[in-house]
Amino acid sequence: MDSFVVQYGWIIWLVLILIFMTVEMVTLELTFLMIALGSLGGLVTGLLGGPWWLQLIVAAVLAIVLLFGIKPPLLRALKKGGDPSGTNVDALLGLDGRVVASIGSNGGQVRLANGEIWTARLSPGTLERVVGPGERVLVTAIDGATAVVVPAEREI
Repeated sequence: MDSFVVQYGWIIWLVLILIFMTVEMVTLELTFLMIALGSLGGLVTGLLGGPWWLQLIVAAVLAIVLLFGIKPPLLRALKKGGDPSGTNVDALLGLDGRVVASIGSNGGQVRLANGEIWTARLSPGTLERVVGPGERVLVTAIDGATAVVVPAEREI
């Protein structure tokens, strides 16, 4: 058994590296990439003539160092360049729109700048009044399927 590992150990390492890289391509979370790089360290140790137990130790230590030392800062660096624009409700906050159906005590409708029509009601801090069709409003919050809006300052 020992002669088999010595003679074909490099093939075993290559197969492990290919398996880990394949799994990494499916998961895309960098864990199996770090394990594959650790296995590469075991392969290099074997090619330099190291015994099988040393190859395993080098592969394990290198994989652990990469998983806990390199992976976290690498993930932070990759996520830093993410899309800064908001999504879902966050994308609607601060958006302006035009009143389609008068907004009074029973609510109304607005067409937002993104083209969507929403039911709307005035923000609780706003003076009670009717906001007529065509007036400009700003979205301050989303409450379920209702946009909470405030009248925008009049355009000059």
